[in-house]
Amino acid sequence: MKTVKTEQQNPRTRGLDTKSSLEIVRILNREDATVAAAVRRELPNIARAVDAIVASLRTGGRLFYVGAGTSGRLAILDASEIPPTYGTAADTVQAFIAGGEKAVRGAVEGAEDSVKDGAQVLIRARAGKKDVVVGIAASGTTPYVLGAIEWAKKRGCVTVGITSNPNSPLAHAAKIAITPQTGPEPVSGSTRMKAGTSQKMVLNMLSTASMVRLGRVYDNWMMRVSLSNQKLRQRGVRILQEVAGVSASSAEHALRQSGHDMPTAFVMLKTGNSAGAARARLKATQGNVRKAIGVRMTNRAKGLRNRGK
Repeated sequence: MKTVKTEQQNPRTRGLDTKSSLEIVRILNREDATVAAAVRRELPNIARAVDAIVASLRTGGRLFYVGAGTSGRLAILDASEIPPTYGTAADTVQAFIAGGEKAVRGAVEGAEDSVKDGAQVLIRARAGKKDVVVGIAASGTTPYVLGAIEWAKKRGCVTVGITSNPNSPLAHAAKIAITPQTGPEPVSGSTRMKAGTSQKMVLNMLSTASMVRLGRVYDNWMMRVSLSNQKLRQRGVRILQEVAGVSASSAEHALRQSGHDMPTAFVMLKTGNSAGAARARLKATQGNVRKAIGVRMTNRAKGLRNRGK
């Protein structure tokens, strides 16, 4: 059986154990520099996946990530950061790792070998045809991930595969294959390195671009950042000052009036509406902040605005 490229020996890093610390990190940095180019070649496929995710979330669907080992941990990292950054519901983006929570902090031997377990996590989550399932596996051969993707296909979900091996079972099974060819690792077979870096980059793009398309960013500002501590509350005031062109006191007042809801406070500042009318604008545009500012007011929204004066 032919060894996949991510498992082959890297000729550029031979003799690595004979090098000084500076030489080793220079070599690793040189290898890392090739990852962005590999991801760049996959941008059209990444954009296709973003379009599918946006279409899903707009109709009440969800985004599921499924991975094992490093791939699963990166998936959990990305999914866990979406609610506080973009104000989504906790179940909008979910990540599953082979071996469950124990595998986040340490290896759970053999967990990734179960096709059934990959399907079971989606069954328990009640995944359906409105949802998008993203399988992540450097080799593209992980049974746990393949089990999830095959089950998701049968349920009518849009499936996405992220793998560094374009001829792998995962790349062939997924409707949309994202295959940054990162090649052999500096330490042979250690796919937590270049392959893992490419996965982190791709996941960042999928989630960030999707949230931008859904209107959860205005210009390049986080308009739905969670104001859950003093630092974040101060950040919220600064963002409103900058983006709405108002004083700190005006931003703080709008936040108080909105119940410390960033999008509502911003729409209030930009339109002069009450909190109720600002919420109505956001509801009419499915939370899209830019559209909410320019939307033509409905009779109901006008009534809310008038009552709020």
